[in-house]
Amino acid sequence: MESRNRAKWVPVTGGKDTLIELLQRAGLEVVEDWRTEEVLPPRAAWRPVVSGNAKPTVAVREDLPDLIAELNAQWRRLAADNGIIGEDGVFLIDVAGAWTGGAARRWTAVRLTGRWDLAGVLGERPGQPKFVTLATDGGTLVGVTTEEDEVWFTLLDHIAERQEAAAQVAARETPREREAAWAALLQGPGPSTRVREMWAHGLALNSATPDDLRARLLGLSHFLLWHHLPTAVVEAAMVHPDWKLRQLLAEAQPNITAEQWTRLILGEQESRHRWILTMLAADRLAELTDAAYEQLATDPSARVREETARLSGLPVRILAALAADVDPSVRASACRRAWPHLNPQTRRSLLGDPYGNVRVEALIQYHQEHPMPRSVFDTAELTDRAISTCRLERVLAEHLAHQGSPAQRCSLAGNPHLDPDLVILLAHDSDENVRSVVAIRSDITEGQRADIPIDFDPRGHHHALDWVMALHHDPGAMRRLAASTHPLVRRSVARARRLPPDVVERLARDEDRVVQLFLAESCDDAPADMLLRVWQWWTGSLSIPDRPHGHPNFPRRDLLRYTDDPNPRMRQLALDDPESTAEMIERFSRDSDEEVRHRAATDPRLTPASAVRLLDDPNERVRHAAARHPALPAQVLIRLLGDPDTAQTAARHPALPTPVMEQMLQWIQPPPHATSRT
Repeated sequence: MESRNRAKWVPVTGGKDTLIELLQRAGLEVVEDWRTEEVLPPRAAWRPVVSGNAKPTVAVREDLPDLIAELNAQWRRLAADNGIIGEDGVFLIDVAGAWTGGAARRWTAVRLTGRWDLAGVLGERPGQPKFVTLATDGGTLVGVTTEEDEVWFTLLDHIAERQEAAAQVAARETPREREAAWAALLQGPGPSTRVREMWAHGLALNSATPDDLRARLLGLSHFLLWHHLPTAVVEAAMVHPDWKLRQLLAEAQPNITAEQWTRLILGEQESRHRWILTMLAADRLAELTDAAYEQLATDPSARVREETARLSGLPVRILAALAADVDPSVRASACRRAWPHLNPQTRRSLLGDPYGNVRVEALIQYHQEHPMPRSVFDTAELTDRAISTCRLERVLAEHLAHQGSPAQRCSLAGNPHLDPDLVILLAHDSDENVRSVVAIRSDITEGQRADIPIDFDPRGHHHALDWVMALHHDPGAMRRLAASTHPLVRRSVARARRLPPDVVERLARDEDRVVQLFLAESCDDAPADMLLRVWQWWTGSLSIPDRPHGHPNFPRRDLLRYTDDPNPRMRQLALDDPESTAEMIERFSRDSDEEVRHRAATDPRLTPASAVRLLDDPNERVRHAAARHPALPAQVLIRLLGDPDTAQTAARHPALPTPVMEQMLQWIQPPPHATSRT
């Protein structure tokens, strides 16, 4: 953005509360519940006001007597005569300054009070204002800026028409002009520090960034390592001098082989680093090489050995060795998985271990096979985990069922070894939580499940039931469980990849819409009509972002009938129809609903002019989509690359030439002798 303001300007900073306080000092009443989403964003409103080509509607010299009163009078006249102030007294305002941090700027809806003073308060000093006011319909604005010796009032009306005209002009770019624009960028001055940071993030997220350039972004953007990286880039990250980067690699990168895990962990000289990387490998169920298991099991650090005992591919003989480790924390960590493979002598040693945490773990494992008497439970200081997993002697189980605390009864209700009569007893427990645990047991009949009084909250977050998931390949079990009265059982059935047709039909009509959602996300047999229903209220999750729209059975034809549907979720589907037209895309790019405009902004058939126009859309998501549209003119994209607010999105543009990316990387990480303006 080229600025003609040559006077020194120190932006006011602060958060929303500071801005509201400033507006109130200026005599403005803040209208808290006003929605301003359907007008151009403040950034777009400022652009023509501070442009080098802008001309003031009114200019007031700063040496004028009674300057502040004159400035306020001039603004009030322009605002009143041109409809800035609405019939209800409301207008929109944006004051220069860093009020939002990295977030997008938003208009503030305000009214004038009896004692207002915009020119005296909304600036660096009284009489040097800098703000933009906008009509609530977005059609007219007045910008107020301070020049070297004047205050300028810039009036712009018919804003939508101006945007259309400007977009048409910007879209007229010949191949020669496009080439010249990129050449000018490469020869231009270096970007600011903030812009370089945004470029690094954008290039890291850009799928078109070549691998050799992507490797050079290591340490410059945290976004890089969360995406599936080529082997060469992973290798470069493994030997990067920044420890935090190597740690993030282990935490986030999906493409690390067993051999690479081995070199990554064993290459660390500091035991704390090896401990953290081993812990991350265990958390991610990563497998290492046999040589790594051997070396980590004898690591000088007990913390490393403790995490080694958790590694999923650890050989039995090493597990057994760790169960006899000199450090009690290592023995306790290894005991659970090693127990089935230990000889009687080692088991006895663990049961009599001098350290309580080791003995407790050994007792829990021992009583997976041997019923636990009450005398052991009362003296061993066992946790609820023992109640929920161990075999219990009848006397202990009865005691807990009748006299245990609510937490203990909840744990007991999930114990797989519990006698059937005690299960039924707990099914009618006075505590809702206890009954809820019984209601999802695998060993009760559906009739018994239906008789358990529970209050299931469909809005809560629930995990699929493991025992139902284990039966996904059993058609008979799926038929029986699909008819369950418990929503969580039916939801777990819906997570199956393939289901019998009658089960799909039943679940597709389930009264719990989360059942239908899970069917849409997981089952290849989900029917088209149900997918359309789910589409009307579900936009996709982080883990499964393309469902239901990306489901193979989602309708792709006969969608033009939704062109004028009142539901914007359905209306946008018309663009998926093979017979949709370019004219329809242009129409949808002007739709009243932001989601429909976003769909149009992602369509490659959108004209360059409309892509430019949508860069100033009221909705941030639409603006970001437009900034990545392949038809965007180079001159416009270069402007976006130079603006800190849009640089990251622009750096993700799929059509960035490789030489331009190369130059951007040189600016992001210049040679030691190079300098760049900040």
